[in-house]
Formats: sequence, structure tokens, C-alpha cells
Amino acid sequence: MNAVEFRDLVHIHADESCLGNQFSGQARPGGAAGLIEVFDERRGWTRRDYFVSEPDTTNNRMAIRSAIEGLQALKQPCRVAFYSDSSYLVKGMREWLPNWVARGWRRKGGRIENLEFWQTLKKVADRHSIEWRWVRGHAGDPKNEYVNHLAVEAARGQKSTAGLVESEFDTWLETQQERGRFLEFFDLPPEQQFEPDPPAPS
Repeated sequence: MNAVEFRDLVHIHADESCLGNQFSGQARPGGAAGLIEVFDERRGWTRRDYFVSEPDTTNNRMAIRSAIEGLQALKQPCRVAFYSDSSYLVKGMREWLPNWVARGWRRKGGRIENLEFWQTLKKVADRHSIEWRWVRGHAGDPKNEYVNHLAVEAARGQKSTAGLVESEFDTWLETQQERGRFLEFFDLPPEQQFEPDPPAPS
């Protein structure tokens, strides 16, 4: 299932992984993953997963890919609340990228790291109305923990979904709760009001 129509506010929880950062002189396999979900008061949550991998990469590169892949999977322009524990990604989209575009894709400190990926992300993000929400990683948020799990497994197995697939979040959460985790988690939409960030200049 490569695409789904999401008509209400879309929530994308994304994360990235890069294995072997502590070692030099060897490949660092990476993964990027996300959980896309929308809530309907009668039907509850509709969820899809995605993940991609690269044989030798960086955390920052995979953070950008986690956003590119998720936003590209949406069939039509959407209102999107995008959650990531990557300050690099969230600060990049909210603060750095508008200045880079205004300067002709240049920055004062030299070249822009991962320039082509940022340019691709801007192109796919421009279709949507997005609020970039930073979340603290490994702080007990089950959806953040779930996408971290997906990203690590993608990196380890060098696996990709080639689009959206049925989410396994409910099964994963049930397993975690059987182990005594997330017992006080209530699976309701966040109360935070949607306030989209201004789009970057063209």
C-alpha cells in the first residue's frame, strides 16, 4: 500500500539511526523511519509505517530522509504535525532553511551540509502546511520509541518499505505493555493546537 488519502490533520512521527558512529574507517549503515497517522472520532486511528536504509550514511542525512519519505507518501496537500527528536531537522526547517533560500542556498559559515537533501525536502514540504515539532528522544514517548525501533531495524537489516505499509504500532505497543512499559499511555490525539510554521521563501 504505497499511498493513502489523509483528509484530516496528519501526524508524522519520524526518527533516524546510524550504526557504527563510534568507529572510524568503516561503513556506517543507517535507517530512517516514520509512523503516519490520522484520527477520526468514529473510526479511531488510521496508521501506516515507512522506513528506508542506506549502507553508509550519517544521522543528519537520515533525519532529512525521514521527513522526505514521509511527506512524499502523502497523495495530496495536507496539514501535517511533524514530530522528530532531531534538532538538526526541526531547527533546519524552522530557522536555517528560510535564511539559506533567501541567500541563494548559501550560508555564512561555508557550504551547506546535505544541500541536495535539504533542497528535496523543501520541494516536498512546500506542498503541505507543516508544523515542525521537536520531541525529546528516549523520554518515554511510545510513538517516538516505536519509530526509533523501526529506524534501527531498517539500519541493521538494510530494509526499505518502498512506500507505506500497514503499521505494526498496536502490536508493538501491546508487547511493550506486557513488559510493563507505557502502561499509562492513552492513545488520543495531542491537545496541542496546530500552528503551521511559515513556509520558506521560494
